[in-house]
Amino acid sequence: MTIEFSPFLPWSALAVFAVLGILISLAGLRSHIRGTVVRLTAFAALLLALANPVVLNENREALSTVLPVIIDRSQSQDTPERIAMTDEALKGLQERLARFPQIEPRIVEVTGAQDSDTPSTRLFEALSASIADVPPARVGGAVFVTDGQIHDIPANAHALGFDAPVHGLITGREGETDRRIEVVRAPRFGIVGEDQELTLRVFDDGTPDTAPSTVTARINGEPAGTLQAIPGEETPFSFKVPRGGNNVLEFDVDGLPGEVTEANNRAIHLIEGIRQNLRVLLVSGEPHAGERAWRNLLKSDASVDLVHFTILRPPEKQDGTPINELSLIAFPTRELFVEKINDFDLIIFDRYQHRGVLPILYYDYIAEYVRNGGALLIAAGPEHAGEDSIAITPLSNVLPAAPTGDVHQAGFYPRLSDIGKRHPVTRGLDGSAAEPPNWGRWFRSVDVVQPGGETVMTAADDRPLLVLNREGKGRVAMLLSDQGWLWARGFEGGGPHVSLYRRIAHWLMKEPELEEEALTARANGRRLEIHRQTIGDDPGEATIEYPSGRTETVQLAQTEPGLFTAERRMEETGLFTVTNGDFSALVHVGAVDAPEFKAMVSTTDSLKPIGEETRGITTRLDNGNGGLRLPDILPVRGQVRVADNRRLTVRMTDETVLKSVDTLPLFTGFAGLGVLLLAISAMWWREGR
Repeated sequence: MTIEFSPFLPWSALAVFAVLGILISLAGLRSHIRGTVVRLTAFAALLLALANPVVLNENREALSTVLPVIIDRSQSQDTPERIAMTDEALKGLQERLARFPQIEPRIVEVTGAQDSDTPSTRLFEALSASIADVPPARVGGAVFVTDGQIHDIPANAHALGFDAPVHGLITGREGETDRRIEVVRAPRFGIVGEDQELTLRVFDDGTPDTAPSTVTARINGEPAGTLQAIPGEETPFSFKVPRGGNNVLEFDVDGLPGEVTEANNRAIHLIEGIRQNLRVLLVSGEPHAGERAWRNLLKSDASVDLVHFTILRPPEKQDGTPINELSLIAFPTRELFVEKINDFDLIIFDRYQHRGVLPILYYDYIAEYVRNGGALLIAAGPEHAGEDSIAITPLSNVLPAAPTGDVHQAGFYPRLSDIGKRHPVTRGLDGSAAEPPNWGRWFRSVDVVQPGGETVMTAADDRPLLVLNREGKGRVAMLLSDQGWLWARGFEGGGPHVSLYRRIAHWLMKEPELEEEALTARANGRRLEIHRQTIGDDPGEATIEYPSGRTETVQLAQTEPGLFTAERRMEETGLFTVTNGDFSALVHVGAVDAPEFKAMVSTTDSLKPIGEETRGITTRLDNGNGGLRLPDILPVRGQVRVADNRRLTVRMTDETVLKSVDTLPLFTGFAGLGVLLLAISAMWWREGR
């Protein structure tokens, strides 16, 4: 209760009246005039009435004490035992706090810093956000339910912004162990077929055991060997990059008995395979208008070493000219097709015919080269339908189509077949979507019997024009026309000859991006992008296996012919496995060295320093007998000076909120009138005497 004044006149006017009253009273006292004191009292009562004293009574309500309870739901907590322990602790805390209506618990569940490419457990950041709207005096403390793996603990208690205890309730058990594997150093790029080396390391947390562990290595899903790694020491691994493009190296280490999780027992590394100086052998059977189309394309690629021979003087052409007078060189058949055939990544026969230049046996060598993983392209012209066609040599064993002997000489638009619209070699060629296609015509094609493999382009009357096939470990392509040079020359607007020829060559050399049946997955920040390439029907759903072990199915949607995709934002970090039918792909989402996986063993050491500084406690929830040990709540008035090792101390606030104010003017109504009348009557009575 307080007394305040609400004057009817300005304080300056009241001051003037008071001074006048005092001067008059002093003069009366000096002159010994009777009744001066009574007059002064009456004047004082009048001034007091004009000052209007008011009695104020405030009605206040006590504010609650805010207690943030931060629940760690990060990935290191995502084990069955820790999930159960956390849930039970949260339920117990809510029941205990419900007994204290003056305590306002704020439950905050933190799943981790997933907006970052380097996920981490940032519980104190969540704490600050939860009390941003609360004055520091109302914060009674903070309770953390966590495994102790926190990555934003402040350096001191002053950085908290409040003066109250910080308590840590630690999940997990004493003496936990965990094994993890990391790729320490590795190249991002490598030359295909050349030796590379990376370094990995196995960590055994929580155990002094240094016995060697077995690590299994796989490259692109294929076994690449095993090695023995001593925990804590760097282990080298040598390998060859098997193919161009993206290559996935996967390492699995044997688990420890009873370890916390096996989610970090796998590691991957991505290495981009670079083909250095691709060696291509181009053999032209005779000079013709389209000969330079292939030569110019291959010569324009700086990564291609081209060996080109054109047969200008076949053996049957004998005109008596002495050999020493010819400006031609002999065709080194034995060197090319016997001694060094395996040095070539691709062999192209451009309008080549069997005219005795190559011995019959050499065609067997070429066929064997294909079966062992080589690549062969036949760019056929009219000679392919003749008596000297290479299709009647032993090479026919690896060719997907045999000629009928007919050559069609009429204008036609090359078109994509149904499979060709879905095949990555021909899908989306510029101009293919129009009808007729928005490119120039060709005027000749070689007729073949029903081919094997896939016919991706057709000539007039749906005759095969471009046929792709796999033979053993190798690949064969047949382009059944020699008219591609018309596109290169711009005839009737030309056509996409560069894209077509380049895609054919790269498919033959097994570029992963041009595989007709493939499943790929890549991470773009926190998003997982799945691509399924197929020349068949809808491949159905894909299954995603998370690092935690749970699985999810996603529907693949067709984005263009033969290409089905799906996207998901991933809340977990680590190695994901995507499967669809017989295909699988590995992808790592988030940083490989994310702090979330640096240590999975629970610990009380991280929160102890700040707990001791704020007079809180840090204790394990596990009671050692498979049960839960949850401390009681201890509300304390005033500053907490001593920590209670068995209870969670909460500093109760003294803050209040003003609900209303009751006012009582003292000189209003009958009471004020009575005082004034009494003062005037007394003055009149004194004057009357």
